[in-house]
Amino acid sequence: MTDTTSRPATRSSTPHFVSREPWDPYVADKLTGEQEKYYMAGQWKLMWWRFRRHRPAVISAAFLALMYLSILICEWVAPYDLHTRHGKYIFAPPQGVHLFHDGKLVGPFVYALKIGRDMDTLQRVYQPDHDRPQKLRFFCSGESYQFWGLVEGSFHFVCPPEDGAFFLLGTDRLGRDMLSRIVYAARVSLTIGIIGIVLSFTLALILGGLAGYYGGWVDLVVQRLTEILKSFPHLPLWLALSAALPVTWSPLLVYFGITLILALLDWPSLGRAVRSKLLSLREEDYALAAQMMGAKPARIIGRHLLPGFMSHLIASATLSIPSMILAETALSFLGLGLRPPITSWGVLLNEATDINVVAVNWWLMFPVVPVILVILAYQFMGDGMRDAADPYA
Repeated sequence: MTDTTSRPATRSSTPHFVSREPWDPYVADKLTGEQEKYYMAGQWKLMWWRFRRHRPAVISAAFLALMYLSILICEWVAPYDLHTRHGKYIFAPPQGVHLFHDGKLVGPFVYALKIGRDMDTLQRVYQPDHDRPQKLRFFCSGESYQFWGLVEGSFHFVCPPEDGAFFLLGTDRLGRDMLSRIVYAARVSLTIGIIGIVLSFTLALILGGLAGYYGGWVDLVVQRLTEILKSFPHLPLWLALSAALPVTWSPLLVYFGITLILALLDWPSLGRAVRSKLLSLREEDYALAAQMMGAKPARIIGRHLLPGFMSHLIASATLSIPSMILAETALSFLGLGLRPPITSWGVLLNEATDINVVAVNWWLMFPVVPVILVILAYQFMGDGMRDAADPYA
């Protein structure tokens, strides 16, 4: 039998390290300050911190900011005026921008267009003249315009050559520059989404707030109205209401009429979200305390109840803007929305309804590109805002 009692105790083989750095008495305070900064942050700051972690949403928000900035200065961005016609360049194809000519750096330029005619189809044929490079001008004085219809101006970021033309996205059947028309059309299409969601958001807060706070017959009426509006297919209802607009209305009245129609048909979903939240929050202690202190219902709803879930409402409203832009584009494309001289992306696409024209002049479909990009950007940004507004994220 072996004696285990006399075996010496073995030391631990785990190495022990001692930091030789000088002790900083403020490290703990610094860590505590960072934690306190997080725990003491408000709802909107926490939402912003979470939103910044969503990279696609941040990129989409930056893209949309640039798009909305461009509608403020579209007269500067567009090389031509909205209605400028170039009778010599009807259905001209897009011109390529080049930097080098004959192996030498010339700078941004385009080649002049040689115009011919196909004797078989009797259509115009445009060929670049490689012997005539024409330099583009930047931050220059070009065609005059009325800035927002108020101030005379002629400044442009990009101007055509002095002795030539510049059609980056080609021209239409009247020789109008497609790039300039797309830039001007963004002002109408993007503002319809913003104005429409403001009206829809206001209706949802008022009607949904009243239904959720008071309940009873008010809730019954609002709920039945919501169900009626949601039971109709949206597209036929849009078409019917748009067709009911008088043809004698001015383009401005048609613009506001289309915006109002879209807002009236979009508020039910958001209104139900407001109602369901208020039904649960109106029984909270702080709401009852405000009611016992004599606060009016409007103050209780606006001051105490709505701020508690406003971030969720804004995220939901952001996801509703693309549907309004698509609705306006669809109505204008079908000829029942906005009509010339107002120009939107849907109006531009309406000019490309002839398949024969599109098969030959494919660049008339370019207005669909900003529609797709803006819709995708809103979807990504809306997803990021919805995740940021989630308190359990």
